[in-house]
Amino acid sequence: MSKYLDPKADLTFKKVFGEHRDLVVSFLNALLPFDSPEEEIKEVLEYLDPELMPRNPLKKYSVVDLRCRDARGRQFVVEMQMMWTSAFKQRVLFNASKAYVSQLETGEEYELLQPVYSLNIVNDVYCDSKSYYHDYRIVAIEETDEVIDGLRFIFIELPKFNPQTYSDKKMQVLWLRFLTEINAKTREAPKELMAVPVIRKAVKQLEEGAFTDQQLLLYDRFWDMVSTSRTLINGAVREATRKGLQQGLQQGLQQGIQQGLQQGLQQGIQQERLKIVENMKLAGIPTESIAQIVGMTSDEIAELSAV
Repeated sequence: MSKYLDPKADLTFKKVFGEHRDLVVSFLNALLPFDSPEEEIKEVLEYLDPELMPRNPLKKYSVVDLRCRDARGRQFVVEMQMMWTSAFKQRVLFNASKAYVSQLETGEEYELLQPVYSLNIVNDVYCDSKSYYHDYRIVAIEETDEVIDGLRFIFIELPKFNPQTYSDKKMQVLWLRFLTEINAKTREAPKELMAVPVIRKAVKQLEEGAFTDQQLLLYDRFWDMVSTSRTLINGAVREATRKGLQQGLQQGLQQGIQQGLQQGLQQGIQQERLKIVENMKLAGIPTESIAQIVGMTSDEIAELSAV
């Protein structure tokens, strides 16, 4: 009986979707909001460098989990985010925009630009909506059917996903079940997943025997640091909330409560982030993996470490 690794980890996610074009095609077609079969991806032409390097070396660069281009020239940027942070949406916008503008060289026509889809899978809850699926586009405020094409952002909150509620989206449900139901406790993969050849292939990539001892060590460290990071951040939020409310109450004004809460939260979370980054570096976790866990860019981690 096989033992499986969790596909949400940095190592496993990139192994499944960064090395097998047929798997990423099926995955993207299932999770992206294409309006018709004609819009679906027929073939991933190439994997692109996940490091989004600026032309100016003094500007910020960042790393994503996966970036690829299909035969029509459309780009797909994929992030698997373990914890939600307030800066993650800005990071997503930054990365997608950089992928969009980097298509053109000086002097080329804007008509050559192809759409960029940003798919962001979050193993956390970040909003009050009951839906796990969030689709963002650039639309007119009054006439929402008027759309500026070019950038599209999808956020999926995995903890909200309930396979019983979305039976009409078979492949989307199966791929999200793959992400949420396969883990270290799995001894036998669900029959519904194994009945679909492309998902069965993805499950096979997660068998523990397919990884080296060094890879398994990095995998275990990844989850240890995720657990530690979540504990520290949650503790920082609780403590910062308490201090912020106390400061606001002492001032005796609603404005003071709000300002104290905000200041306390920011200071507490910033301090705990620094501790988390330092602990990860001491554990030998690569900067790219640290960035994925805490929801920051490599540059931001360097700046935080310098504080």
